[in-house]
Amino acid sequence: MKRILFGLVFSVVWSLWFTAILHAQAEPFYKGKTIRLVVGLSPGGTFDLWARVIAQHMGKYIPGNPSFIVQNMPGGGSLIAANYVYSVAKPDGLTIVSVSPSLYIEQLMGRKEVQYDWANFSWIGQPEQTDRIFYIRADSPYKTLEDIRRVPEPPKCGATGLGTVSHYWPKLLEDALGLKLNIVLGYPGASEVNLAIEKGEVHCWGGTVQAFFASEPGRTWAKTGFVRVLIQGGRKRHEKLPDVPTIWELMDRQRTPEATRRLVRALLAPDELGRPYLGTPGIPPERVKILRDAFIKTMSDPDLLAEAKKRDLGVGPTSGDELEATAKELMVQPPEVIEQMKKILAK
Repeated sequence: MKRILFGLVFSVVWSLWFTAILHAQAEPFYKGKTIRLVVGLSPGGTFDLWARVIAQHMGKYIPGNPSFIVQNMPGGGSLIAANYVYSVAKPDGLTIVSVSPSLYIEQLMGRKEVQYDWANFSWIGQPEQTDRIFYIRADSPYKTLEDIRRVPEPPKCGATGLGTVSHYWPKLLEDALGLKLNIVLGYPGASEVNLAIEKGEVHCWGGTVQAFFASEPGRTWAKTGFVRVLIQGGRKRHEKLPDVPTIWELMDRQRTPEATRRLVRALLAPDELGRPYLGTPGIPPERVKILRDAFIKTMSDPDLLAEAKKRDLGVGPTSGDELEATAKELMVQPPEVIEQMKKILAK
């Protein structure tokens, strides 16, 4: 009798245990979990805006329908956030970071602050590629590019961290076009620089077409003419700025040396990466695939597209595997290009 009872108890326990194992295996990893989306720049800018739009919709395309929270972690042009996610966050697929696409240059320069390997992030996707622009307050004394070349006191341009795109884009304009600019570092992000332009602390900023037309105060400035866009960095003139020359046109006019043109190509390459979303290295491949697939599906979500249109965000996504290939390619630069980068970024 005891043997029979023992056998029944054992059978029931084993059955319950086996059922629990099967249930655990069938349960999606993300069910009941929260994904933290870290934004490496301050609130109010386009990186922050995109993160909050994506966070509203991406969970529905991930098995288990996790929730999302957005956390801003500004500093160093998003270097702090990149270091944190790469070196501190767990490789479980529950932390994603949105960072400046120019951070690969920090690594190429060998900066001691870098604690990541750019090509080794888990690349998830990006919502839109960017096109660089340079604008200046319209009521400043600097009306034309020639004014900026010749003035005894250069205009002040706000920037985030040394080596970020907001720093090296105006440095490129100095090097390639002979402009004279006084670059003021230390602003957390675009929002703070734009506020400084309104206050008259600085005159100019090297941003993007997308941010300018998609968020305030850029949209209002475009209508009122508070600032004047002088240069754009895309190969072709953007449809919203048909009268603004590209840096490539201006270099052609000035017969800029080929070595400088190669440098411009290398330093503007991050625009291809757009506004990338990265995960920690070492996330299980199946979860990386889940996140990549969900990101691309999110970019076709009708509600997201409607919101993007309302906010004037230009949707043009790139998949994670494409970004990963580009990232690896960018990390392989000829020594002479790296030396040129070091010279211009050290100024």
